[in-house]
Amino acid sequence: MEIRNRTARIDGLDVFYREAGDPAAPTLVLLHGFPTSSVGYRPLMAELADEFHLIAPDYPGFGLSSAPDPASWPYTFDHLTDIVDALLEQLGVQRYALYVHDYGAPVGFRLALRHPERVTGFVTQNGNAYEDGFTPFWKDIRAYWAEPANADRRDALRALLTRDATHWQYTHGVPDPTLVDPALEVHDQALLDRPGNQEIQLDLFLDYGTNPGQYPQWQEYLRVHQPPLLAAWGRGDDIFGPDGARAFTRDLKNARVHLLDAGHFPLTTRLKQSAGLIRDFLRGLSD
Repeated sequence: MEIRNRTARIDGLDVFYREAGDPAAPTLVLLHGFPTSSVGYRPLMAELADEFHLIAPDYPGFGLSSAPDPASWPYTFDHLTDIVDALLEQLGVQRYALYVHDYGAPVGFRLALRHPERVTGFVTQNGNAYEDGFTPFWKDIRAYWAEPANADRRDALRALLTRDATHWQYTHGVPDPTLVDPALEVHDQALLDRPGNQEIQLDLFLDYGTNPGQYPQWQEYLRVHQPPLLAAWGRGDDIFGPDGARAFTRDLKNARVHLLDAGHFPLTTRLKQSAGLIRDFLRGLSD
C-alpha cells in the first residue's frame, strides 16, 4: 500500500504529513514524540493501510515541517496542537482515533478536549497522562521547570540532544538492541543537529511542564467520555514507566493495557505485535 508524502500550508508554515489508506475508511491520526517525526510511523502505516486511513503529521520544528525561529514562533504544546488541529480541518477529517506516543500525548489530549465529539478512541504507546508514568529520568527537566530563568538548568539539558542520548532512547530497555534500526537514530539526530534546533527542543522541554497541570482535565475527559483506549506500552521504558499505562484503568472502565517486551519506541522492535493489537482495537471501534 502506497504512503503519500504531502505538505500543507498552515498559518504560513509548511506542515509535512504522510497519508495512507482509503480516506473513506476509519481514520487514525498518528502523533509522534521526541526526538523523532512521522518517519517512525512508516512501517505501521504500511501494516494498517489496507483497512484504515492514516495521517501522520510532523510538528513544526520536527521532521520535514517548517522550523521557524523560536524568537518569533513560540514552541508550546498549545501551539503544536493548533497546527495539528488546523491541518485536520484543512483535510476535512471530522472523526478520528488518535495514536499518541511521548509528545503526541499532550497534543492528542489537547485535541480531545477541544473536540471530544470527533475522537473515536485512543491508542497510547508510551504516551503519558498521569503522574504515575514519570520516572527519575525527569529530575533535571523538573529542575528546569522550577527555575526557568536559570541558564545552567537549561544548558544541562543539552545532553539530552546528543547522539548518545538519542541512541539510549531507542535502545534502553530493549531486550535485543540489534532489532533497532540505527538509521532511525541517524535520521533523528541529523534533524536535532540543524542550526537553531536545540533552542526549539529546549523550549519544548520547558513547556512540557504545563502538561502535568492539565492531567486532571485530561483524566476528567476520560471519566466523562469513556473513550475506548488501548495502551500498548513498552515495559522497559525508563522515560514513561509502565505505571503510566496501568493508570488509565483508574478512569476508564474498559481500558485495554498490554505491556510489551520493548522500550520507549515499541514500534521499532515489536511492530507486528503492536500492529495486531492496534488493528483489533480499531476494528472494535466500528463494531
